[in-house]
Amino acid sequence: MSLDAVLARIDEALPQATDRLIDLLRIPSISTDPAFKADCDRAADWLVAELESLGFEASKRPTPGHPMVVAHAAGEGPHVLFYGHYDVQPVDPLNLWHRDPFDPAIEETAKGRVIRGRGASDDKGQLMTFIEACRAWKDVHGSLPGRITLFLEGEEESGSPSLVPFMKENAAELTADIALICDTGLFESKTPAIVTMLRGLMGEELTIRGADKDLHSGMYGGVAMNPIRVLARIIAGLHDDTGRITLPGFYDGVTELSDEIRAQWQNLAFDHARFLGDVGLSAPAGEQDRTPLEMIWSRPTCEVNGIWGGYTGDGFKTVLPSEAHAKISFRLVGQQDPNAIREAFRAYVEAQLPADCAVEFHGHGNSAAGQMQIDHPAFEQARQALSEEWGLAAAYVGCGGSIPIAGYFKTVLGMDAMLIGFGKDDDQIHSPNEKYDVESFHKGIRSWARVLEKVMG
Repeated sequence: MSLDAVLARIDEALPQATDRLIDLLRIPSISTDPAFKADCDRAADWLVAELESLGFEASKRPTPGHPMVVAHAAGEGPHVLFYGHYDVQPVDPLNLWHRDPFDPAIEETAKGRVIRGRGASDDKGQLMTFIEACRAWKDVHGSLPGRITLFLEGEEESGSPSLVPFMKENAAELTADIALICDTGLFESKTPAIVTMLRGLMGEELTIRGADKDLHSGMYGGVAMNPIRVLARIIAGLHDDTGRITLPGFYDGVTELSDEIRAQWQNLAFDHARFLGDVGLSAPAGEQDRTPLEMIWSRPTCEVNGIWGGYTGDGFKTVLPSEAHAKISFRLVGQQDPNAIREAFRAYVEAQLPADCAVEFHGHGNSAAGQMQIDHPAFEQARQALSEEWGLAAAYVGCGGSIPIAGYFKTVLGMDAMLIGFGKDDDQIHSPNEKYDVESFHKGIRSWARVLEKVMG
């Protein structure tokens, strides 16, 4: 039987596939809130039942947190592992939703039909594109496409505390020839893409302390050191006038783009003016000798995510605060070492402290960047499959964010991952009124059928 028959089956069964997604979206599997623990369990059970109905050997695996779902299908040829997550973000602020976030529905919008509900795009809708592709294949051929493992997590939105221990304990079972991850999107909401670069992330919270109490600014101003002044100088010194980060050794391990990737990115004709204009900005603010796409996808950053101290309430209070605080994050690329950068940042701060001031650090997160080796034949096979489905040449792209699982597949299990997703820029993931376009869901299913046909041989 041909691929055409599978694609026809996907088209024919789209209403039933959408109903199944809506059933899954009704389960409020919010992983970060203990009040929803039973619902996370229920979502895992739902997935196990669906996968068993397709012929997978599926099971819910306990962890110290929320369960993993692991499923296997035997077969010949390459062994692929598919990863997705069934947990979702909290829904606050609830009053900004147009409908109950766990009462999903199909809505007609000016841009087409969408599936509205928490988790529609991140990541239940994306996860179900792969499962529905397997279902259509089974309906047409009577068997699944080949040797497939599914690995579905329930803690991605709450820091994945159980993920790495589970991967290490089950490495032999989970290791495959290549991993497939569906948690990304189309480039500029139209061009199919395979993410080959992910930035790492390292965060630091620091508190600068001065006097043992807030001081009257008339009595002590000018003679007592102000921790906010110290903190402001430290932060201002992290960048030079060209936008480069000043920490010693910060750029160690930062690699340059290959000519092939640079040319692909140039051909994307990224409209940075519109990208910035959509959020009320106009001028790129990073390294001035880099293109905007380079800055977003392949260059490291240092950003202040929060800063506070002293009196910030209504009115005015003339004090010298005893403490000043900031949260600072670093997005990392290439072979940058997050531990070395943490040490360099702390040493830089400590060297700037005047007498009578002390600092306390609290680390947040620590993951290296991921860079996939696109010489694996599956990458070009998948790129061809996506191009055929979407009618546009699929591109290898970077991602400004961090998806740690891709790096863990490499460091823990020794395999590369292809990140292929069908989300759009306006899906409002993590925000009120999250949605997933019906087109993304439909063509996402068709895309995975095409990818499986080429990769599984």
